[in-house]
Amino acid sequence: MPSASGARPLPVRAVLFDLDGTLADTASDLAAAVNRLRADRSLAPLAVEVLRPHASDGARGMLGAGLGVTREDPEWERLRDAFLDYYAAALAVHTRLFAGGEDALTAIEARGLDWGIVTNKAARFTLPLLDRLGIAARAGIVVCGDTTPQTKPHPAPLLHAAAGLGIDAASCVYVGDAERDIVAARGAGMAALVARYGYIAKEIAPESWGPDGLIDSLPAVLDWLPEQP
Repeated sequence: MPSASGARPLPVRAVLFDLDGTLADTASDLAAAVNRLRADRSLAPLAVEVLRPHASDGARGMLGAGLGVTREDPEWERLRDAFLDYYAAALAVHTRLFAGGEDALTAIEARGLDWGIVTNKAARFTLPLLDRLGIAARAGIVVCGDTTPQTKPHPAPLLHAAAGLGIDAASCVYVGDAERDIVAARGAGMAALVARYGYIAKEIAPESWGPDGLIDSLPAVLDWLPEQP
């Protein structure tokens, strides 16, 4: 399997992106919500870099890393709801597209390719965030964590996105920063790229997930795309 340096244009007509850790750097605002919970418990805040590797795992990952809480904990639902409420109240304070993201999306559009977003993040957070990032109207399709009955790693959200674009799944490439993203892409019959710049812990070897390739920056996705669809 080639690395980013061995990139080759894939025969695709559309690019689908994961959101957290792939298209947008949301870690700081997610960490702020965790730290508000810690402050409620008179605990010192944790550095963003400590929580960053867990940001793609949503409430489960952030509460586990920030408070040591699992779904089996009797306080899980209360803490999860409080975390999500804190996050909803301030979800775009520090969040930005990853470096070069605006130029990458513009280049994708200039090549006549469609692009969209498939995330496990609920619409309650996804849609306002995309609006504040100024890309809501540009995405050809947005599939949230509550759009389909199943979430990634099930392929259903990716298949739903392809259908919404009117493009065969085999003509799409999915870009994500978690193993579930690659599993979902494979299940949907899509090409898959790992966003190595995303929320991947140092001890993880994402090449073991079996992607078509890895990219070290958001603009590097262009090396994998055709000049014309």
